[in-house]
Amino acid sequence: MTQEYIDALLSKAIALAKAVRVPVSQDICPQVRLNRRARTRFGCCIRREGRCTIELSAKLAEQGSEEAILQVLAHEVLHTCYGCANHGARWQGYAQRMNTAYGLNIRRTDSFSALGIEDNRPVRYWVVCARCGRRIPRMKRSPLVDHPERYRCTCGGALTVERARPQAENGKT
Repeated sequence: MTQEYIDALLSKAIALAKAVRVPVSQDICPQVRLNRRARTRFGCCIRREGRCTIELSAKLAEQGSEEAILQVLAHEVLHTCYGCANHGARWQGYAQRMNTAYGLNIRRTDSFSALGIEDNRPVRYWVVCARCGRRIPRMKRSPLVDHPERYRCTCGGALTVERARPQAENGKT
């Protein structure tokens, strides 16, 4: 999608928020900055010197649907509101207001599959639930990878870690 189209979607996200009386900042840069290095983050709201700049993953801009891009932009626009730098109760209330009014699915976090884009990040470890079989990919060592016994799956099951096979064995080249 073109820069102009992405910028128009930002304007739309701002207008939608204002229409349901979400007090978005008046100091939002009208141009979305595309981030070509982002691998795990779809969007970001950067505050500098009283201005808010919205960043969007270039991968999402290239592969995502209009609805997915609008949803991420709306998520970031909510961060421009007073008291909404995090995903606290105020931010969640505004997100729920927009979700109800427009049928969006603004959440604290999103996934590649939920946004309809391909996840081709390398996987070095798989965290596996013994109860439900859920497989959670991880690229780097982390406390979860090093000590899975300290954590539980969302279903309550115990977790274990497997090293991923080399990419050639995974069917990828």
